[in-house]
Amino acid sequence: SSGSGDEALRDKRARILSRGLPKQKPIEGVKQVVVVASGKGGVGKSTTAVNLALALAANDSAKEVGLLDADIYGPSIPKMMNLKGNPELTSKNLMRPLKNYGIACMSMGFLIEETAPVVWRGLMVMSAVEKLLRQVDWGQLDYLVIDMPPGTGDVQLSISQNIPIAGAVIVSTPQDVALLDAHKGAEMFRKVHVPVLGLVQNMSVFQCPKCKHETHIFGTDGVRDLAKTLGLDILGDVPLHINIRETCDSGQPVVISQPQSDAAKAYLKIAMEILRRLPVPPA
Repeated sequence: SSGSGDEALRDKRARILSRGLPKQKPIEGVKQVVVVASGKGGVGKSTTAVNLALALAANDSAKEVGLLDADIYGPSIPKMMNLKGNPELTSKNLMRPLKNYGIACMSMGFLIEETAPVVWRGLMVMSAVEKLLRQVDWGQLDYLVIDMPPGTGDVQLSISQNIPIAGAVIVSTPQDVALLDAHKGAEMFRKVHVPVLGLVQNMSVFQCPKCKHETHIFGTDGVRDLAKTLGLDILGDVPLHINIRETCDSGQPVVISQPQSDAAKAYLKIAMEILRRLPVPPA
């Protein structure tokens, strides 16, 4: 009958399509992966990823945390984490992460000259991402934080489809232009079945260091409005503060160098909110 023929055709199509998708395979030794993403560049995503990795470790000193810089074209984790040099290779030809402040880090920035541009086409970028995912000896990690490149392209899709991700954190400023792209980023993760843990409102308010007057340079509560639209939680607000920029530029992130500051407390609160929303990790 035509009904059974249509069903057989649908089954065949589904089988063909499923062949094109890679099977998700966990990263050796890593219990849970948290990705930090933004639809748009320049919203402080890498700064947030670095400080959240440090905040996750600060919440429980028994936990091992790693940080993977998946931004092939613009790796910034080496500078922010004050790390230089080439990774050593194990006997199995795997790269050993470089470590600082107790965080194991891997980045394309360790494999190229600091000022050298990465002028690669898509296939080479995907090959590099695959190496960063599969050819690193992380040891035993409780959490691996991945600093994703901005946008919703090949790298984001490849990572989302290759490895199981416990949750995604979307970073945005309250500015309308940034919010449009953050919305797209959240929807992309939903389409590939990655749970979105919530949004971080970055650069939410600027306080004058002299008179203490507060100014909402990028607008007020735009991320909160987006969270309502998407049915997501706000994990926290991070102020626009010169200390955050200065400490990351000097390779001494604010969570580690100024743990009592308001900025550090904001990241620590967000890390706690992330932990509350993660599934119970495997034993």
